[in-house]
Amino acid sequence: MILPLILGIILGTVSVIFALQNITLITVTFFTWQLEGSLALILLLAVAMGILISLLIVLPESIRNYFRYKSLKKENVKLAEELRKQKELTIFAKKTPATPEAIARLDQGRITGPDTLSG
Repeated sequence: MILPLILGIILGTVSVIFALQNITLITVTFFTWQLEGSLALILLLAVAMGILISLLIVLPESIRNYFRYKSLKKENVKLAEELRKQKELTIFAKKTPATPEAIARLDQGRITGPDTLSG
């Protein structure tokens, strides 16, 4: 928790030093557009645009992975419940004789343990 704070303070300090050392005015021309500002401002703007473009490229994959994760999590819960039921049925089958009455209750899904066979 303290490491990101320290890294943020260091990065902020380096950014301020960079901005103070690069105050030269420059003009950037892109086709018909012209942007005039300090060298530090132009470079920081270029870095910010690069970060923004990178995030826009990564964003669709991140969203896709998020929905895939949610889907797999739901499937995991469903499979865990199915496994629990199978274990319960296995324990029941080991303890209960296979009478027609027990099989009928088992088919209906009403058996949760050997003690429910009588009622």
